[in-house]
Amino acid sequence: EIFTMSKIKKKYAGGKIAVVTGVARSGKSDFALSLAKNAKRPFYVATGWAGDEEMKERIRKHREQRSRKWTTIEERFSLSKAITMAIEEKADFIVVDCLTLWTSNMVLEKMAVDIELEKLANCLVLTKNLPRIVFVTNEVGCGIVPENRLAREFRDAAGIVNKKIAKIANEVYLLVCGIETRLKP
Repeated sequence: EIFTMSKIKKKYAGGKIAVVTGVARSGKSDFALSLAKNAKRPFYVATGWAGDEEMKERIRKHREQRSRKWTTIEERFSLSKAITMAIEEKADFIVVDCLTLWTSNMVLEKMAVDIELEKLANCLVLTKNLPRIVFVTNEVGCGIVPENRLAREFRDAAGIVNKKIAKIANEVYLLVCGIETRLKP
């Protein structure tokens, strides 16, 4: 089922979803993790994968940022499955890092981003006793229009993903130069 905003407002209990967006290297992940300071059983859903040495190093650094109390789930495509798994394991806080890589993974594999996005939206809207969830994402639409088709498809898909999850979210933060600004509410 595709949810219009009126259906989402009727079904969504609210109060538990945040989006942390911003520019590259602005501290989004650090800020998202800081929101979990009182969590007893936090989960980290990682959408990146170690496809090369540089990415392996990034993943290593991200792991070092988190204390041992964090449980990590690596999932490149099905965020609804990963969130459900974390809930079944009694997560009280989930950080999904990040929607941008998740979107990129699907675009590169020529998957239907809209189908996985609907599954994610349904999971967020329909799940009872949803723990606090913070989605990290990059704002990629502030620059010039990319010159090649794949880059334009990715930019457009990322914008659609960010817009839909931000509409469902109760809080949205923008980070620039390491400074967060609350956009919603």
